[in-house]
Amino acid sequence: MEQTHRVEELIAPSLEALGFELVRVRYGGPGRPTLQIMIERSDRAALLVDDCALASKTISALLDVEDPIGGAYNLEVSSPGLDRPLTRIGDFERFAGFEAKIEMKAPIDGRKRLRGQVLGVEGGNVRISQDGGAASVPFETIKKAKLILTDDLLSAAETQKRM
Repeated sequence: MEQTHRVEELIAPSLEALGFELVRVRYGGPGRPTLQIMIERSDRAALLVDDCALASKTISALLDVEDPIGGAYNLEVSSPGLDRPLTRIGDFERFAGFEAKIEMKAPIDGRKRLRGQVLGVEGGNVRISQDGGAASVPFETIKKAKLILTDDLLSAAETQKRM
């Protein structure tokens, strides 16, 4: 959607200056639409409520001036959570070893959805374990992907908290 792309371009530099990375922008919903902004800290520390409040004030000010959406909407700034969306190619490197679901824009080898362990990235393709082997999916063909909440993911998150 053109609106979300414009919002990304508008807010990403300011978020980066504040020490945040933009994970995803979504717009829509029934009734009064919601502009959902997912962020994480650049230093990978836990995202706090105060971080979301700071980002929200900054984003709100930018959107008030530029008005890329027009009309009334709710602004929501949040963490991606543990079962986070994988939106950047680097996410597939960062979360290699964890389980994920991937949905493609069009079927590849007769399949539109894959579920398995993320194996990383090779030559611009996301690699995921599949049927005892590995599937290779061109990043640009991925419609959406997200981590699956597993014991391993919970353990990794708990270990990171203690660091």
